Amino acid sequence: MDEQAWVPVEVVGVRAAGEETIVLLLDGLDSLVVPIVVGRGEATAIASAQAGVVPPRPMTHDLLRNVLRALGGHLDRVEIARLEQGVFHAALVLADGVRVDSRASDAIALALRCGAPVVCSASVVGAAGIEVQVTASERDVAEFRSFLEHVSADDFDLPAGGAPDPST
Repeated sequence: MDEQAWVPVEVVGVRAAGEETIVLLLDGLDSLVVPIVVGRGEATAIASAQAGVVPPRPMTHDLLRNVLRALGGHLDRVEIARLEQGVFHAALVLADGVRVDSRASDAIALALRCGAPVVCSASVVGAAGIEVQVTASERDVAEFRSFLEHVSADDFDLPAGGAPDPST
């Protein structure tokens, strides 16, 4: 990776609320959740990959994974690299170091299909991360997981464009 500071994140899942759908990335070390507004199609692609759903014919992200494999390539990681005007920018980083610009939602969907880690720029986590309370007890962790399973976009103070207002 380059000299930028990277934070490993867990793709917790997707949640729908009205017209918006968000994917939640968890920085477990600092107890921060990075919510990213995504389209319904991308949300479906992410959720189906997390659930291990295998379609009868390859969908777009499955096709891209299959093409990478057929060409002898390997997705090393996905980087959520920048947040500009409420838009998250990502890169697919291949094993040979080649970087491919990507929408964050597509990159996350592909990472899940390839078993590749997702990392987020520390500056993006700092700007977009929302603090959540996590303690070590099993009950508290279960409650936190339950919160993440039922959270919606309305639970976050998101301005138009999907990026949290850093002043709040």
